[in-house]
Amino acid sequence: MLAGGGTGGHIEPMLALADALTRRAGLPGGPVTVTCLGTARGLETRLVPARGYDLRLIPPVPLPRRPTVDLMRVPGRVRRSVADTRALLRELQADVVVGFGGYVALPAYLAARREHVPVVVHEQNPLPGLANRIGARLAARVAVTAPGTPLPRAEHVGMPLRPALTSLDRPALRAEARAAFGLDADRPTLLVFGGSQGAASLNRAATGAADALTAAGVQVLHARGPKNTDVTVPARPAGSAPYVLVDYLERMDLAYAAADLALCRSGAVTVAELSAVGLPGAFVPLPIGNGEQRRNALPLVEAGGGLLVEDADLSPAWIGTHLLPLVTDPAALAELSRHAAAAGARDADERLADIVLAVATGARR
Repeated sequence: MLAGGGTGGHIEPMLALADALTRRAGLPGGPVTVTCLGTARGLETRLVPARGYDLRLIPPVPLPRRPTVDLMRVPGRVRRSVADTRALLRELQADVVVGFGGYVALPAYLAARREHVPVVVHEQNPLPGLANRIGARLAARVAVTAPGTPLPRAEHVGMPLRPALTSLDRPALRAEARAAFGLDADRPTLLVFGGSQGAASLNRAATGAADALTAAGVQVLHARGPKNTDVTVPARPAGSAPYVLVDYLERMDLAYAAADLALCRSGAVTVAELSAVGLPGAFVPLPIGNGEQRRNALPLVEAGGGLLVEDADLSPAWIGTHLLPLVTDPAALAELSRHAAAAGARDADERLADIVLAVATGARR
């Protein structure tokens, strides 16, 4: 059972692990079967069935970011979720529970402990959330994306990613990718996206810089977010570079192949994907929370694989001053790309699958 609902940051590594597990020959006594655990309010209701996996739902359990007075209310909220999850574990005869944090992870960890099912934790961020801080104390193995993540017995494996990304040959796919989005084959290309829901500050800055970018010959592929239909770009003058505005990018592999540079948030999955495919990024950390997005991007930026700009500093003028000269400089882009690729990890899905299968087979003995 894989528990990782809510946001793409939990769901994508969960599905990458599911794919890695189902590619294996299987445990003694039969093939690997995977069930994903989520809630009705998360993206998993769309993403998990689309990838062909069984999804079971439990009531969501919102958790405080830090141990506060609100933590005292958690036991009452988790009681029903734990009971439902225990029943699922018995029904499925699960050999192992793998948690990725978020609303569904804590009930899964507690239910597994009561059913004597071993737990594996995977933490995506340099600063773990409350669910994984608790889960790590109950876990047989603890895997982390970033070295130095403060969890007991942490093993650095990286971020599990889809083979479509880890095997991506960007130069070989570039012409096909650009054609798929209606972009010109040979223009420098900026990719703009703010995660699955978009980002208002990125939308404002990029569309505000549209004239300067396209007049300089830079074409833009911009995912504004499915709810941000008010974000528009005026009609381009004849002969200017394309500015392609879409709600959502279903094929991130094609988007990455089409791009020379990305302007994006710095969620853990985004940073891992860009480094794995060798695409340099200008990272704009989400300006709320506990600063985890800045921590996500900093190692890659310090390795020479990208830029970091605070959300408050991002503007059309900043894009014109910093990104426009960069995206039109092939030598500088090549250097950034080389450093980004050197910092990436492409086998984290297989490494995590090894850990999970070792725990599962150990539990069967």
